Amino acid sequence: MAKPSLVVLAAGMGSRYGGLKQVDPVGPSGEAILDYSVFDAVRSGFGDIVFVIRRDIEEAFRAQIGSKYEGVVPVGYCHQELDDLPAPFVPPPGRAKPWGTAHAIRAARNSVAGPFAVINADDFYGRDAFARLAEHLASAKPMELAMAGYRLELTLSENGTVARGICTITPDGLLDTVVERTKLARAGDVAVDLEDPASPAEVPLDARVSMNLWGFTPELFGELERMFPEWLAENRAKEKSEWYIPFVVDALIKSGRATCRVLPVESSWFGVTYREDRPAVVGKIAALVESGEYPRKLF
Repeated sequence: MAKPSLVVLAAGMGSRYGGLKQVDPVGPSGEAILDYSVFDAVRSGFGDIVFVIRRDIEEAFRAQIGSKYEGVVPVGYCHQELDDLPAPFVPPPGRAKPWGTAHAIRAARNSVAGPFAVINADDFYGRDAFARLAEHLASAKPMELAMAGYRLELTLSENGTVARGICTITPDGLLDTVVERTKLARAGDVAVDLEDPASPAEVPLDARVSMNLWGFTPELFGELERMFPEWLAENRAKEKSEWYIPFVVDALIKSGRATCRVLPVESSWFGVTYREDRPAVVGKIAALVESGEYPRKLF
């Protein structure tokens, strides 16, 4: 069986921080967070990397990022573009932002032929997560999806609130629902969602959350083609509307067209949600290198 692909959502790398700031060094030899994800994916059995990027950052992305991996694993590129829409849809006047993470995954439809995992370019997921996804994808039947489920307490920031998808899981380990909590912060032995400060919702710290690390079979692309026109018909005119992959997965589960297994991950997720998070990330990477989990130089 062919090895699974890793699809990296990187189209936002030139916009959120200005330039390719997500390649800021956090490792002892100048590694970026993405370097650790690629390293973990390759040693977990993924066979190639497909980057979803914007066309206008391709030259810089290939030079600064993709070139590091091309001698290690096959690397491909595809573009998330505002006008990549099914006929007869066209972007509304004034729309500048692409259409969300599901649209970004759809951009890889001609670059991925087999099972694949999806990650954000600027998040650290840990070896355990990639190993579990690779194992699942090796035997997954069509539309047997998977999601890495992190404990909420291991994904919070000390420097502000975070948005997380809180998962409800069936007794046999399948994803039932994902509820988006947009302003989560630690409050003693629980987390609270401060979206409504007058009535903050409590969430257990051991709740499993989605960090946008998914495992898919290639049949997902057909489902995206089926669902996208329906979503556009309802949401295209909304200025800030985005088609998120959790919405797609939730709809597929509810319609009985897919199942999604939650793979419990005990490693910590971390990322630079706030600039103040960076020193903590550097420290966590240094500790993992010191423990022998990673070499001092990856590539």
